[in-house]
Amino acid sequence: MAQTPDIILKEIKAKKFKPVYFLYGDEPFYIDAISDALEARVVSESEKGFNQFVLYGKDTDVAGVIGYARRYPFMSERQLIIVKDANKLGGIDQKDYQARLEDYALNPLHSTVLVLCFHANADERKTFVKAFNTHGYVVQSKKMYDNKLPDWVASYCQGEGVKISPKAVQMMVDNIGNDLKRLTNEIRKIMVNLRVDQGIDAEVVERFVGISKEYNVFEFQKALLMRDVIKANRIASHFSANPKDNPLAPILIILFGFFSKVLLVHASPDKSEKGLATALSVNPFFVKDYSLAARNYPLPKVAHIIHYLRECDARMKGLDGVSTPEGELLKELVFKIVH
Repeated sequence: MAQTPDIILKEIKAKKFKPVYFLYGDEPFYIDAISDALEARVVSESEKGFNQFVLYGKDTDVAGVIGYARRYPFMSERQLIIVKDANKLGGIDQKDYQARLEDYALNPLHSTVLVLCFHANADERKTFVKAFNTHGYVVQSKKMYDNKLPDWVASYCQGEGVKISPKAVQMMVDNIGNDLKRLTNEIRKIMVNLRVDQGIDAEVVERFVGISKEYNVFEFQKALLMRDVIKANRIASHFSANPKDNPLAPILIILFGFFSKVLLVHASPDKSEKGLATALSVNPFFVKDYSLAARNYPLPKVAHIIHYLRECDARMKGLDGVSTPEGELLKELVFKIVH
């Protein structure tokens, strides 16, 4: 049964459990979220000592896991078996062991909830993996694309019952990136410090996430789009003096994404706010920034800026055979963009 992680989490919160779960992927957030939700609800606290087992792949094998799964719970309706790093299970790559796992997934003990957590990618075409869909779920947890992050953060906050402003969303995404676990941890940290009627705005993010009010990527991008030479150079100098806190690579990714969208503004036949929001896949709140950048940077200039960004990335990686400090590369880039 194909279901999204969010739907599966809702089912678990409603105490609707499947006997088998196969969780895999290169994004640990949903793997951990689903296994944690099951751990919190399948077995009551008073019964966990007898009916909940957390195993680790490197410490056991497929036969051992199946042995646990085929036991009956002790004076309880069900038991929970969670296997962390199941991709390291002894025998997991051997066909005879895969066949045993397939047989269990096709004929599970319904008083057991067995959860295999593959913190790696898996081939869903393999029969032992597909077997988990017969009575349970095979769930892939993929790294999220950067352009999907703002909507994800806004949706997560909505689910937690707190409002977040578009600017606050963008600040968190720009400064934290697509680490979903860290994003949620920061949101929870903020929520603990909010008043009951208070939402998350840019000022709140600055205060509780530790983002400098003046020296952050969001303000740097804003200075560039407005062609504010003094402010852009001041922030670039601050970044250069604090390279560990402001590495060049993420800055280039953010600027490349921004100016690529400015390029789309120039190409879009529909220059209305709604039309551009759809074309750029952004919140309408930010359309004015892209429109302003398009007015400040004609199409040929934007094309040159994208070339400068690619060139800076190559030089940062030493592809030109010359080692140049990141701070110097950033200052040079600012000069090329605004002049």
